[in-house]
Amino acid sequence: MRELFDLPDDVSYLNCAYMSPLARPVVAAGERGLRRKSRPWEITPADFFDDTETCRARFASLVNARADDIAVVPSVSYGITQASRNLPLARGRRIVVLAEQFPSNVYPWRALAERNGGVVETIHRPNAGGWTAAVVERLEAGDVDIAALPHCHWTDGALLDLDAIAECCDRRGIALVLDVSQSLGALPLDVQRIRPAFLVCATYKWLMGPYSLAFVYAREDMQAGEPLDLSWITRERAEQFAGLVNYEDRFQPGARRYDVGERANFALVPAAIAALDLLLAWTPARIQSTVAAFTGEIERAARSMGLRVSSIPERAGHFLGIRFPGGLPPDALQTFTDRRVFVSVRGDSVRVTPHLYNDEADRDRCLETLAQIARR
Repeated sequence: MRELFDLPDDVSYLNCAYMSPLARPVVAAGERGLRRKSRPWEITPADFFDDTETCRARFASLVNARADDIAVVPSVSYGITQASRNLPLARGRRIVVLAEQFPSNVYPWRALAERNGGVVETIHRPNAGGWTAAVVERLEAGDVDIAALPHCHWTDGALLDLDAIAECCDRRGIALVLDVSQSLGALPLDVQRIRPAFLVCATYKWLMGPYSLAFVYAREDMQAGEPLDLSWITRERAEQFAGLVNYEDRFQPGARRYDVGERANFALVPAAIAALDLLLAWTPARIQSTVAAFTGEIERAARSMGLRVSSIPERAGHFLGIRFPGGLPPDALQTFTDRRVFVSVRGDSVRVTPHLYNDEADRDRCLETLAQIARR
């Protein structure tokens, strides 16, 4: 799919977990949307609603939900904060997170724990057995009200078995909240099977969409809560602009009450629709299979160089964390950049996260750079 992206031949972009490039159809949709604002007399009241509803429905299709279950928000931190304001936490009870979890799924829980007299407890990276066993063991031990987790760890793609964790949460009465920004779009997920209380995902990574847009899935029993944003556009009869001064206390159905104000972003929303259309056509399962084959080739070659890497299913197929036995050389990232190979360093790991726009030349350039660093 490289021809759909503005990637020069000498650039090997292996950093989708940092930020995806935008495909040409996505850029075009955003540009068309932005140009609409240059002629505001052509923007009708329906335009504040129609694209947002289309976008909501596209995301719902991706996770096997209803459009009514989805809220449109500006960021993961906004969505997680929304969840934290609508989940109970008793005094002395625990919120479980992972060590080195992305901060957007940590700070709101710290604030909730401080307000309610609870505790945020960190599960440390296990030496053996993987994250899932460590999480389930802690949840089974009791005194946990909320498990706030990812599907895979953002530093190296270490995978969590959400089926096993969700079964434990259901049985123990624990609210499961997921930040799936580093997995959804490249890894299948079905909310009917996992049934999280809330799920949040940014669009600018594996959803291949614009920055400053995210989605919240709220389970049906979580859709009567208090929104962060008391906006006019989330109220019943908001479409009737002439009657907006007839103030309405009732909200639009489902999770729409959690939408951010000014959700009808005329540039970002059309771009997100175009990106979601691409993903739905490609399908997360096919993306995962294709990209896992790519990272598997790099994994095998890295092992032959004496480097440490995790294998599937311990890691998600769209992630590869590569560690050096003597620790990460201080100039490793610069060496990659000098060779126009774009990866990330997270902790002591070189994080390689490709997508469908990568090809054999990208793989070879990555391996040549790894070999150069390993020889030092």
